[in-house]
Amino acid sequence: MYQMLYRKWRPQSFSEVYGQPMITAALKNELKTGRIAHAYLFTGSRGTGKTSCAKILSKAVNCLNPQDGDPCNQCDICRGIDDGMILDVVDIDAASNNGVDNIRDLREEVNITPAVARYRVYIIDEVHMLSLPAFNALLKTLEEPPAHVIFVLATTEVHKLPATILSRCQRFDFGRIPPEDISERIKYIAQQEQFTITDEAALFVARISDGSMRDALSLIDQCVSQESELTADTVAKAAGLAGRDYLFELSLAVRTGDSGAALAIIGRLYNASLDMERLCAELIDFYRNLMVIKSVPKPDGLIIAPPDELKQLGDEAVAYELTTILHCMDILQASLEGLLSGASRRVGMEMAVLRLCSPELDTGSQALLRRIKALEVAVKSGKITVNEQPEQKAPEKAVNQNKIKDVIKPPPAEPVDNNDVSNVVETEFSGWNDVIAILENSCPPLFAVLQGSTAVLRGNIVLIDTDNEVFKTLVSRDGNTAKLAEAIKSVIGKQCRIGIKKKPIAQSEEDSDPLSAFIRSSIEKGVNLEVKP
Repeated sequence: MYQMLYRKWRPQSFSEVYGQPMITAALKNELKTGRIAHAYLFTGSRGTGKTSCAKILSKAVNCLNPQDGDPCNQCDICRGIDDGMILDVVDIDAASNNGVDNIRDLREEVNITPAVARYRVYIIDEVHMLSLPAFNALLKTLEEPPAHVIFVLATTEVHKLPATILSRCQRFDFGRIPPEDISERIKYIAQQEQFTITDEAALFVARISDGSMRDALSLIDQCVSQESELTADTVAKAAGLAGRDYLFELSLAVRTGDSGAALAIIGRLYNASLDMERLCAELIDFYRNLMVIKSVPKPDGLIIAPPDELKQLGDEAVAYELTTILHCMDILQASLEGLLSGASRRVGMEMAVLRLCSPELDTGSQALLRRIKALEVAVKSGKITVNEQPEQKAPEKAVNQNKIKDVIKPPPAEPVDNNDVSNVVETEFSGWNDVIAILENSCPPLFAVLQGSTAVLRGNIVLIDTDNEVFKTLVSRDGNTAKLAEAIKSVIGKQCRIGIKKKPIAQSEEDSDPLSAFIRSSIEKGVNLEVKP
């Protein structure tokens, strides 16, 4: 029967444990000098050698022929422990034996002297899973066990252990194994197992495994089942890191503010059964990589990506400002928290990408910084010129405050955000719901944002009354204006111009957007912000 690599190549001595030199040296020295503690606590992330060191320790304290602190792995005791035939070494899974009754049974067992070995060793894995009553039942025995008993506790979540347990153990913290050590171990195993792996692929596996030797060997197992000659591309395919072009497509839509393209990509991925929570997490990691590239001179060791994708990420990072990247990460992090509790993950993801494409829809501080930075870049690049204009005198004739403020300009196919039509009777557009119904098929995005809106007729002009801010952005894109004008014409039988009905705005609301207030103040002071194409 085939045995997984991480089981077959589990370390059998402290000398074979990779990436924990301080811990293995300390344990070997204790064994050589006979200063053996009655309780050990091994903590650290998964796959760093905690359980392996616990089993090596159980053999070393009982070995008939120890070798400089290591077990010989040849005597009857060592082989019996490896085969599970020595009952004096007990391996307990606290995840399934976490009740107070289990610990009471253990307290009775510890008083029994070893049958074959010198010490009875109790290895309690995932000890943080014990209930509070179970911890309390273990305290006295853990503090003063019989002379023939050694406890070894292992956990990945040491913060969940009571302080009373921590104070009774000799603690060793296992760090993540460095990628270089994992890579060296992988290449050694490849020689023994008769498969080939490039240095680049071995280091790539080490980075993907995030310091876990077990995860690295499990991934190698998966790769070897496909090919016997492993390259970085093989590893990327096995790890699911290949074929992620959709992340770059979404990034392009965000950079160019193309919300229509972003929504289309989300729809395509949703129909392909890609989980929206996973997509959001991948986007967070994508922008995290861009952040690292923008912030670190040599980011290669901090980013997990194939070489080709790493180069592509570098090119993408050049097109971003750091403030934009941080704003994108801020929105995606908040969206990820709400996806699980929301009614629809797809809608939640669509809302997130709309805010990414149009930062003016987000009133947070990160969005403001992103917009200000974009304005600074535009000024520096010459796309916006700032020219002082002479102060203009107010016209002698008073302006009628009851008029709609701005002038609606031609052509009819373009939407206008101005409503200055004097002495024209305003009538309710009774067929507006029919227009919205037509848009359901001809332009679904407009159909969605115009729900609940109304409209009025002023001569040859249709003024739309809506509180949905997305409408102003959406109506001018992708030919949506022409589709709306055509729907209106099919209802009333004539071509009309389109405008947005303005409402009186309170001073507090005018100042709610700091960037808009800044631009408005500049105009009032006679500064002309001229945008060049």
